[in-house]
Amino acid sequence: MPRPETNHDPATIALQALAWILGDSARADRLLALTGIAPDELRARLGDPALLAAALGFLEAHEPDLVACAEALAVPPEALVRARMEMDA
Repeated sequence: MPRPETNHDPATIALQALAWILGDSARADRLLALTGIAPDELRARLGDPALLAAALGFLEAHEPDLVACAEALAVPPEALVRARMEMDA
């Protein structure tokens, strides 16, 4: 069972999720292929809310990854969705 959320900051949650995505080469390659972003651009835009929201949207598009990421970050999947919604606002 996931621990209660300790950080509700959408940008922090998104950065943690992005790190989780990039921690697996196949998943990272899929993110780059689907978004069309190059690795150098990704590094340059790490603080960009649109990029972070897109990373969370990438997870939302594939529920098994969303759930696995949430488990790894010890947050409910809804926290990732909520963070994306807040960053898109």
